Amino acid sequence: MQHAHGDFEVKVKPLALDGPAEDATLGRMSIEKEFHGDLAGTGKGQMLTAGAAEGSAAYVAIETVSATLAGRTGTFALYHRGVMNRGEPELAVIVVPDSGTEGLAGISGTLRIIIEGGKHSYDFEYSLPEKP
Repeated sequence: MQHAHGDFEVKVKPLALDGPAEDATLGRMSIEKEFHGDLAGTGKGQMLTAGAAEGSAAYVAIETVSATLAGRTGTFALYHRGVMNRGEPELAVIVVPDSGTEGLAGISGTLRIIIEGGKHSYDFEYSLPEKP
């Protein structure tokens, strides 16, 4: 496994919830990211959220990343699963199997999001097949 490090900016905007899922405790958001560092590019996706009590919530998201990594360019999808249990966070961000395209075909791995002082950074543990 290899590691990529860097920072990113993220914009999250509310989207409408329609139909039977309409509920004040549920939310739907768009995600837009700019990655810098070893992974350079953009991410776009959607997030669904559920709020429970103060300090407890959950979200799932799917994000498509279009980027350059280790000198190779392509896209891949990330699956996010986050839970906040009475203030204790648990987050997993995983590369969707077989989602890589072009130079990033065959990518696998997990991305750890770090938030310190209001700034976002990442530690991406990944594997790429050797170039043909």
